[in-house]
Amino acid sequence: MAADPSSTSPSVPAADGADYADTASAAYRAALQVIESVEPRVAAATRKELADQRDSLKLIASENYASPAVLLTMGTWLSDKYAEGTIGHRFYAGCQNVDTVESVAAEHARELFGAPYAYVQPHSGIDANLVAFWAILATRVEAPELANLGAKHVNDLSEADWETLRNKLGNQRLLGMSLDAGGHLTHGFRPNISGKMFHQRSYGTNPETGFLDYDAVAAAAREFKPLVLVAGYSAYPRRVNFAKMREIADEVGATLMVDMAHFAGLVAGKVFTGDEDPVPHAHVTTTTTHKSLRGPRGGMVLATEEYAPAVDKGCPMVLGGPLSHVMAAKAVALAEARQPAFGKYAQQVADNAQALADGFIKRDAGLVTGGTDNHIVLLDVTSFGLTGRQAESALLDAGIVTNRNSIPADPNGAWYTSGIRLGTPALTSRGFGADEFDRVAELIVEVLSNTQPEGSAGSVSKAKYKLTDGTADRVHAAASELLSANPLYPGLTL
Repeated sequence: MAADPSSTSPSVPAADGADYADTASAAYRAALQVIESVEPRVAAATRKELADQRDSLKLIASENYASPAVLLTMGTWLSDKYAEGTIGHRFYAGCQNVDTVESVAAEHARELFGAPYAYVQPHSGIDANLVAFWAILATRVEAPELANLGAKHVNDLSEADWETLRNKLGNQRLLGMSLDAGGHLTHGFRPNISGKMFHQRSYGTNPETGFLDYDAVAAAAREFKPLVLVAGYSAYPRRVNFAKMREIADEVGATLMVDMAHFAGLVAGKVFTGDEDPVPHAHVTTTTTHKSLRGPRGGMVLATEEYAPAVDKGCPMVLGGPLSHVMAAKAVALAEARQPAFGKYAQQVADNAQALADGFIKRDAGLVTGGTDNHIVLLDVTSFGLTGRQAESALLDAGIVTNRNSIPADPNGAWYTSGIRLGTPALTSRGFGADEFDRVAELIVEVLSNTQPEGSAGSVSKAKYKLTDGTADRVHAAASELLSANPLYPGLTL
């Protein structure tokens, strides 16, 4: 049975749905007509994007659908204003309305997550993580060194003292989850700036179960003694005990930073509570505002009082002018997430992930860790004789949008991969329930079972593939049936 759309879809507000859809339709038609008068190709691409999204099974774990209210908030004259600095302390005049918008967004974030402090300026998840990293360095390294030298600001240092401080800032240690175990590029991956900023090491998962091994993480932390212990994930299909991670951090004198970008919606919706809620346990928590939180593309940092002053200096420390129109959209999305319906949505996201995993298991498809207890299902496609890249492409041919992803100890590396990462937030926003997700699992298995790598023995391609004739059309038609029963932005016409 499908989930109740009135409690899950971002397209249906608590008030009169038909009137809302008519108003939104008029707004978008007018906006597109204005755009079309200047650059018709952009207007056409925008219309086509909606059509494409309406006609595809979106299973990318990092994507969702924002409400019309959130989307429309971004298209305003707030975009025209520079506002470097922070609330009440800007480097430009005339920022009183930006102050209001940023204050409202931060207030909603604090109340929603129970955080002492919230910073809503970051443009993206990586920006949020950079602000967090540098706030930790400023608090743990820079401030004590300035005090030792009797200086109040780095500008007060001599060249020799500044060189000493720079060397200390650039020689700190970070311990984060490895990419193949489910961590993120920004958790110390060497080609990423996080891996260049820090002396970095990674912790993985148990090679037999795929689960986090807290004893192994603790042993690595004792041996490495990092300044920063990063927890959180982008492709780990299980929950994390953040109380244990805080214990490990405290034992070695590390700052615990949690990146909850992927599962922030499950925290906001109170699916993750207690030891599984990172905010009470982390010194600094970062997130994006889209993904499972269902807001605009952007980032956010939550912090304890100790780290708040340094985080508040994200501009000019890391960021330039904040995107005021996006901060306004964050405020609207966070207000939506504080409504009771969002809690129902978040629980449905988790329930649907379990249904998707069960659908694969009963069809003998291999899953990393054997299942899920969050919003992610990580499918090991090696049992189908495919790479992740081949599986991703074949599924796209059939109208199923996924992304390839590494699995632990991946023999195909980070480009071709051996896995497909699947997430349930977007289709849950459309009203999909357990029965629909079981059908989605069936369709995915049908596609992968009818896909073969191209090439001959000894020279099998990792990218090229061949789908059995008729499979793509048959599965796309079946997917369209599911989608038509759960329309995206119902009643919205362009």
